[in-house]
This record gives sequence, structure tokens and C-alpha cells, in this order.
Amino acid sequence: MKRSERGPWPYLFLTPAIVLFTLFLAVPIGYTVYLAMRRTKVSGLGLGRGARREVFVGFDNFAAALADTELWSGWLRVLGYGALVLVVMLGLALLFALLLDSARVRLARFSRIAIFLPYAVPGVAATLLWGFLYLPSLSPIRDVLDVDFLGATTVTYSMANVAVWGGVGFNMLVLYTTLRAIPRDLYEAARLDGASEFQIAVRVKIPILTPAIVLTTVFSIIATIQVFTEPTTLRPLTNTISSTWSPLMKVYRDAFVTGDLYSAAATSIVIAAISLVLSFGFLRVVRGHAFREG
Repeated sequence: MKRSERGPWPYLFLTPAIVLFTLFLAVPIGYTVYLAMRRTKVSGLGLGRGARREVFVGFDNFAAALADTELWSGWLRVLGYGALVLVVMLGLALLFALLLDSARVRLARFSRIAIFLPYAVPGVAATLLWGFLYLPSLSPIRDVLDVDFLGATTVTYSMANVAVWGGVGFNMLVLYTTLRAIPRDLYEAARLDGASEFQIAVRVKIPILTPAIVLTTVFSIIATIQVFTEPTTLRPLTNTISSTWSPLMKVYRDAFVTGDLYSAAATSIVIAAISLVLSFGFLRVVRGHAFREG
């Protein structure tokens, strides 16, 4: 069919997606960039009409965000938290996926549901649930382990536990679905060659799973960088979590506590840029091995 014969129908079908993209992604991003380049200028005592006005400041807010030590301290905490979460969560997800795909597995359907179920629990509810288990006066765990789960040296591990508990199921399901799509003939051929189940998992399944592992890792990196729910929900239960524990918590404080929307907008763009660099940097490092590229 010639382009002239198609008429307006392709564009008509694309219209809802274009409208939603514009309203809920392009416009908010554009407005955030606009705010990031503005600042309120106060004249005199700030009283009277015209005493406060919005002025253009260019990249001054970005420079201030990049020079903010609180932001970089938050990044260091999130990087340590993320390294712990990524290794444990993806390691357990891979282990469970391989076990569920084993020929000798029992109660596979129940096990899949049990492992995935924590992911269905909203983040705030899951964090509150674990928060009460961490509290000394309520926790049955404290009767067995003499550990302050909300202490300065352990609170990061406590938050990581919440993230791992809720995230393993989703990543396991992605990996398990990929495994189920692999032809069973490959496994049978490996068994005929004398390979054990462990050798099949290591030498056949994991190499085929590599693209899916990379995909789940990228999603997990982005989610870890954006950590907000766990520290914000646990913060009222302890004084070891500051209002700027993570970069997004600092954005929230600047925007809704101190009322500095301009600084918050600039900081959010800096966070988005760093997230983009980390995600694409990871993809660039592993793509040759994972996707058999150059």
C-alpha cells in the first residue's frame, strides 16, 4: 500500500500514545527543566507587591546541586546499599529460578507463588511490616538475636533486607520465564553427554540466561538509585536515618519541606543524568558478552 493510500488512520491510532507521552512525560520533564533554571529573587524585606519575583539563573542551580555535599553523601550511601541489594537479590532470584526449572523440583507452582507473593505487597506496607519487626519493643526477632536492626551500623542492612524480600520474586519470575522458553532438547542432549544437573545449570542455562540477567540488573540499578520508600517509611522509627539519606529524599526535602522547588528540580535532573550514565555504562560494559556484539 502506498503512503498516500494509507490516509490518517496510522496517525489516529498513534494519537492516544502521543497524547499520554506528551502530558505525562514530555511536559513534566520540560517544566522541571524550566524550574531548574529559575530562582526567586527577593527585594528588600520580601514584603509588598513585586518584592518576590522569579528570575532566570541559567545553570546556577545545577552548579549548586553538584557542589552540595549532602547530595554526594547520599549517593555514597545509596551505592553501598545498592551493591548489597543487587548481589543478594539477583543471586537469590537466579538460584530460585534454576531450582524451580529443575527436573526434580516438587511443589513448583506453590513455590513460585510463595516466592513471588512479597512483590505483590506495596512497598510502604512491606516496609512498615519489617519496621515493626525491627522495633525492640515489638520484635520477636530481638528475643533470639541481640541486634539493633535500626542502629547506625545496621540500618542499611535492614533496608536492604526489605528491598531483597520484595524484589526477588519479580526478578525470579523474569528469569524463570526465560528458562521455560528454552527448548528441552538442549537439556536432554546435555544429559546424554553425561552432564549433571549442576553442570547443565552452569554451562547451559546460565549462558542462555545472560541477556535476561542483564535486563533485570539494569532495572534493579534504576530502582536502587531511586530508593525512597524504605528510608522514608523507616525514618519515624529511628533517628539514624537523616532527611537526606538518599538523593531522592533530598529532592523531597527541598521541594516540600524547605519549599525550594528550583533546587529540587535541578537536583532531580542531576539524579536522572547519573542514573542514565550508570545504566547505559553497565549496558556498554556487558553488552558484548551478553548479546554477542563486537
